[in-house]
Amino acid sequence: MIQLPLSKLSNVGTTIFSQMTQLANENEAINLSQGFPDFMPDPELLNHVDHFIKKGFNQYAPLGGMIGLKEEIARKIESSHHTIYHPDSEITVTAGGTQAIFTAIASFIKKDDEVIIFEPAYDCYEPTVELFGGIVKRFEMKAPDYKIDWTAVKNLVSDKTRMIILNNPNNPSGKILTENDIQELIQLVKGTSILILSDEVYENIVFDGKQHLSICKYPELKERSLLVASFGKLFHVTGWKVGYCAAPKILTDEFRKVHQFNVFCVNTPIQLALAEYMKNDEHYTHLNQFFQEKRDFLRKGIAGTSFELLDCEGTYFQAVKYDKISDKNDFDFASELTIKHKVASVPFSSFYKNKLNENVIRLCFAKKQETLERAIENLSRVSS
Repeated sequence: MIQLPLSKLSNVGTTIFSQMTQLANENEAINLSQGFPDFMPDPELLNHVDHFIKKGFNQYAPLGGMIGLKEEIARKIESSHHTIYHPDSEITVTAGGTQAIFTAIASFIKKDDEVIIFEPAYDCYEPTVELFGGIVKRFEMKAPDYKIDWTAVKNLVSDKTRMIILNNPNNPSGKILTENDIQELIQLVKGTSILILSDEVYENIVFDGKQHLSICKYPELKERSLLVASFGKLFHVTGWKVGYCAAPKILTDEFRKVHQFNVFCVNTPIQLALAEYMKNDEHYTHLNQFFQEKRDFLRKGIAGTSFELLDCEGTYFQAVKYDKISDKNDFDFASELTIKHKVASVPFSSFYKNKLNENVIRLCFAKKQETLERAIENLSRVSS
């Protein structure tokens, strides 16, 4: 039998999202674990896809993406954040947000480079950094407010720091960066060569009249940043895996060197359909209201239970504490909730390297009304 070489990711197994979805399926539970909608996207968008497929646009797209889509992305960014990216040389269409993140890290991180991340953190950041020989430095944001202590972050910076990865709004906590956070970040990177990878896939899902502060709004940060976004979150089509990376040309040139040997290009008819659909701004400008109604419905439904609702400023995830119900760790509690009460969630400890347990789980509310109603009914039966 062939002797396999040592694994490059020896500590990585099946993701918690796959684990909880499998557990949900096995127990016929309501799946509020994995972050995907259970409702259909707009029929108009689907019709556009059908149109371009039948028109024969079924071959390779250009390396950077279809120009019509890149122009609409640039227009959206300018309208939302009052800054300009050149469509052809500073925007790259990617196979989802995760591929953009992977490619950005692959493009700039080499052996022994240090990368700062903020936990709880989406699970693709750390393994990708380690895959390319980088060293992860972590700052732990903790319940209930998940604030950033910038003095502590400053202590993580060294002459080997190559990149800071942000996720704003943050999955899973639902917190957004404040103006003070941005100003602290500006001072932190001033006079350095530190790059910023800003994962902003939930930028259009911010609640209560609050404003999403994109990294690209600030010239001091834009010049050193790669901004990542996703159409999966924007238009309820996570399975299409289409996103983009916006960055200054000097960074985009390096990004595309890796991108061309990773996926080279992205689904042609879907790019054309998205470009056509984006010509109407209303297809995404009311997304915050759409999801706020779902958030508020879920919060109201479980407000009278023993679950403690934490703040949710953005994303389509609601964090809840359950310490008044059980003293089990969050993985065991989430498993029991799935098996016994038929609601699947994600334990927050899975978003921390050291498996920090604060008795918090994540619920996805990007679901149909009837799905949320059934989940609330089941959660209301959970008692201490």
